[in-house]
Amino acid sequence: MADPLLDVEDLWVRFPSRHGTFDAVRGVSFTLGRERLGIVGESGSGKSMTGRAILRLIRPPGQVEAKHVLLDGENLLEKSERDMRAVRGQRISMVMQDPKFSLNPVMTIGAQIIEAYRLHSKASKSAAYTKAIEMLEAVSIRDPERVMRAYPHEMSGGMGQRIMIAMMLIPNPEILIADEPTSALDVSVQRQVLDIMDKLVKERGMGLIFISHDLNLVADFCDRVLIMYSGRIVEVCDADKLQEAKHPYTRGLLNSLPHLDAPRERLDVLKREDEWALAPSVSGRI
Repeated sequence: MADPLLDVEDLWVRFPSRHGTFDAVRGVSFTLGRERLGIVGESGSGKSMTGRAILRLIRPPGQVEAKHVLLDGENLLEKSERDMRAVRGQRISMVMQDPKFSLNPVMTIGAQIIEAYRLHSKASKSAAYTKAIEMLEAVSIRDPERVMRAYPHEMSGGMGQRIMIAMMLIPNPEILIADEPTSALDVSVQRQVLDIMDKLVKERGMGLIFISHDLNLVADFCDRVLIMYSGRIVEVCDADKLQEAKHPYTRGLLNSLPHLDAPRERLDVLKREDEWALAPSVSGRI
């Protein structure tokens, strides 16, 4: 791999609790090039926290520590909050899980996309409007002029997710973090959204961090996969070789999934071992 877009080393995310400090992310290290990197695991494994920590979206009393989080060689942990506002959206964008909670319900979709674009550029309103139409067309939205005048509640889940992708990609970021972007969508719309993201990432030469709990989806869509358990990376593998994974946790996740081509009377129950959470985090750096 050439110089990575993102280099994360020894990332920790901690929260104080009544019983002491809780480590949500424990010593995670990985690099991201111009590729589709999947991060998978159960709910509570730390995958979403990892994505938020990169953008420094963890607010007090949460604490983020790392040896470094390098974006094109610049350590994001050393930047001021004002400097980070220039990074968020413009250089690294994040698509959240449910567009209903990400879009402003009292603003038209057009006003929100235009605002997102003008925040990171000096474009005029007319130029921003034209750019917004282009981005809506790029994410396969028909009749974008009508959608620009509409409000979020008038859109379906699939339309809302496409609009969020358009809004996050309009500043032309270097990295896109997609946090469960298709979990609320039906299978046919899910595939359409993934195809759109794949096309845009390839055309723009971006890096994509795809956070999901769906191993089959990640194996089909991504290039590399990090498997997280209890805040740590327990295994790293090429996506097309995920079915050959060795770690018992990954094997347990795979065996607990149904397969249409190999039906079984009962699915395996995932068994967990205490030592998985205590072992050092595996490095996902290349």
